[in-house]
Amino acid sequence: MKHPRLAAAAAALSLLVSPLAAHAELMVGTMAPDFTTQGALAGKPLPVALKALLAKGPLVLYFYPKAFTPGCTLEAHAFAEASADFAKAGATVVGMSNDTIEALEKFSTLDCRDKFTVAAASPAVIKAYDVALVDKGTDTGLSNRTSYVITPDGKIIYAHTDMDWHSHVEQTLALVQKLNKEH
Repeated sequence: MKHPRLAAAAAALSLLVSPLAAHAELMVGTMAPDFTTQGALAGKPLPVALKALLAKGPLVLYFYPKAFTPGCTLEAHAFAEASADFAKAGATVVGMSNDTIEALEKFSTLDCRDKFTVAAASPAVIKAYDVALVDKGTDTGLSNRTSYVITPDGKIIYAHTDMDWHSHVEQTLALVQKLNKEH
């Protein structure tokens, strides 16, 4: 009989080493599904609602699998480092995962460096945004790594799914900068 901690560690390790299905995203031109959830910024909890975010301008909504994992930490650092550039382009950045609000509070400070909001993605939000992370045909309950750019009228104008975090910041930033120049 396996020890519960060892079984949990083995399951987590299998997610890191096994091939994961990462193809999923909503189509460009689709209206972004509405949501209201809890989030955190600079270690403090706050409500997060799509409509309120879009009232500020374009939104970069990026989904990531799990706080404090290597790729998600590096991606959060990259978004934090580019936060002034996103703000200059008039865009808000929000990261979403199925982490607890307590984990998000810590992640928002330690890895997001108090620069942008992270929010809890419920199973319904993960499904609505078509970002479920699937391992060997089974839904893991986590989200994959997908970035969306959403215009203030709620339309998705960019969708990018890739479990490698490297291109997400560069591509979403280039798009919001282009959008800013056009308006």
